[in-house]
Amino acid sequence: MGIVAGLDSSPDFTRIVVCDSDTGAVLRQGYAPHPLEDGEGGGRPSDVDPQAWLLSLGDAAGGGLLEGVQAIGVSAQQNALVPLDAQGGTVRPALVGGDKRAQVAAADLVDALGGRAAWAQAVGCVPGAAQPVTKLRWLARSEPENAARVAVLMQAHDWLVWQLLGRPVRRTTDRGGASGTGYWSAATGAYRSDLVELALGHQVMLPEVIGPADAAGTTPEGLLISAGTGETMAAAFGLGIGLGDAVVSLGASGSVMAVHPEVLHDQSGMITSLADATGMHLPVVTTLNAVRALRGTAELLGLPDLESLSDLAMKSTPGAHGLVLLPYLEGERTPNLPHTAGTLAGLRRESMRPEHLARAAFEGMLCGLADALDVLRGRGVEVRRVFLLGAAAELPAVQAAAPALFGAQVVVPQPADYAAIGAARQGAWALGVSQGTLDPRTPPMWQGPAGQVLDPGEELAVGQAVRQQYVSVREQTHPGAFRP
Repeated sequence: MGIVAGLDSSPDFTRIVVCDSDTGAVLRQGYAPHPLEDGEGGGRPSDVDPQAWLLSLGDAAGGGLLEGVQAIGVSAQQNALVPLDAQGGTVRPALVGGDKRAQVAAADLVDALGGRAAWAQAVGCVPGAAQPVTKLRWLARSEPENAARVAVLMQAHDWLVWQLLGRPVRRTTDRGGASGTGYWSAATGAYRSDLVELALGHQVMLPEVIGPADAAGTTPEGLLISAGTGETMAAAFGLGIGLGDAVVSLGASGSVMAVHPEVLHDQSGMITSLADATGMHLPVVTTLNAVRALRGTAELLGLPDLESLSDLAMKSTPGAHGLVLLPYLEGERTPNLPHTAGTLAGLRRESMRPEHLARAAFEGMLCGLADALDVLRGRGVEVRRVFLLGAAAELPAVQAAAPALFGAQVVVPQPADYAAIGAARQGAWALGVSQGTLDPRTPPMWQGPAGQVLDPGEELAVGQAVRQQYVSVREQTHPGAFRP
C-alpha cells in the first residue's frame, strides 16, 4: 500500500485529501481558506497574487498532514492566467475567474479569426471572458507595458506544480488544463502559438503538455508530483465517470459534461471540447441560469431559502398546472441568446398560485439543463447515467423531477472533495507507473462514490410530457434557437 495526496486549490480555499493509493480510501484531510482579497464592490477579486495559493496550501498541509505521502496530484481553479517574465517572476497578479473586463476582448478575438466556427474548428471552443486567451487580449489592450514583459504563460495548477518542484527549468501542464486555454487543440494535441500571438502580440514560452499518467517531476525530498489538472477534469476523475456517464453541476449557472472518445467540433460554440484527465475527451455545455433562477423565484415569493422553495414546489404537481418558466434571466448561452430575458407562460387563473410558480422554477431550470444534455446527445454522446452535483441537488423538488426530465438514472453522490480526490487518483496513477505496477493507459481502479440512485420509473412519460411543454414554449418564443 502507498499513500498519496490530492490538493485542490479553488478560488476560495485549498483542500487536501490523503488517500490509500490502492483503494482511494480517504485517510485524512486538510483545509485552509485563501488569504482574503476583496474585489470591486467587496466581491471575489479578478486579480490575485499567486503567493496566496501557496500560503493557503501551507496552512492546509500543516500538522504533519503529508507525513508518509509518496506522491501528490494538484487540481486548481481553471482559467487562472499567471503571466511570468523571463526570470520566472509574476508580471502582474494572476487573472482569475470569469473576468468581465475581458468581454470586449472576447468579441474582438472572435472577429479577428473569422467567427465562432473558426475558433471551434481551431481549438474546440469559442473565446469567452473567462479564458486565458481572452485575458491575454485584454492585457495587450489595457496594460501594454505588462504585456510586453510576458515571456511565459502558466495556469494555476501549472504554477503550483512548478513551485512544489522548486521552480525547475522544465515547465509542464496536462491535456485537461491546456484544452481550456483557447490556444491548445484537443483534436491535434498541439498548441496554436499563432493564437497566442494574435491575442498578446508576441510569442511566449508555453508549458510542455505531458500525458495523464506522467510525472511532472520529483522534489528534492523524493516526493513525486503528477501532471496536475483543472478542477473540472479532476472532479470528473474523482467521481470515476466513464463512457455513458454525464455530470450535471448546479451552481448559479449550470454545466453538463460527459466522457467521450472523440473530440467534438461544434460550430455553434455551445460545446466546449475539453480533454479529460485520462486521455479521453470531456465535452462541456454551459447554461447561464441554474440556481440563480431558483433564488430569484424564492425572492419573488418572499421565501427565505431554497429549502422553503422546494417544500412549496412539492405541493404542486408535475407540469405546474401548465405554468412554464424559461429561466433565461441573465440571457442564455445554451441556446445562444445573450440578450434575451426569461419567459413565464401558461398563466391561467388556476395556475396563478405560489406552489405552481415554485414548481415551474425547478422544472424550468432542469429543462434548461436537459436542453444542454440533448446538445451532447445530438452529437453522438451516450448518456445513460447522470451524476447531479451541487447543494441544490439535495433538494426534494430537484430529485423528484430530474430523472424523468433528463430521461436517465440520476445519482446524487454524497458530498466530498471530488476534485481533490481526482488529483490524488492522478498522483496514485503516476506513482504506480513509476513503480511499474500500473499501466500508463489504465488508471487505478478506485471505488466510486456512494450516493442516492434515482430512476425515472413510471414517471418517465409524465416527465417527457412536461419537457415537451417546455420545448413548445421555447420554440414559440425563440424559434430555431438550437439550429446551427
